[in-house]
Amino acid sequence: MTWGPEHWVGLALLAAATFALRLLGPWLAARVGGGPRAESTDALLAGLAVAVLAGLVVTQALFDGREAAGWARPLGVVVAGVLVWRKAPFLLVVLAAAATTALLRLLGLP
Repeated sequence: MTWGPEHWVGLALLAAATFALRLLGPWLAARVGGGPRAESTDALLAGLAVAVLAGLVVTQALFDGREAAGWARPLGVVVAGVLVWRKAPFLLVVLAAAATTALLRLLGLP
């Protein structure tokens, strides 16, 4: 595939849009977040972040595309969750979750 001028123009537009989007964040934070805000708003925003992250973890742990991921991956996530709850180091959490999933798959669990 050869790149024509339309590809370079598209790439430049995407780069400019990405840069503008990145600049929009601090501008909005200064406009919206610069003034006094209720504590309930801060709590709501923190709760939304946790809800979004929890949703990502659940969908990635339970589904592989449009099908169920099997049992090995969710059990690996459960091991990671327990270790995070016990405040284990991050490297240990990742290695234990990966090892659990790999061991369960080695034992034939999908």
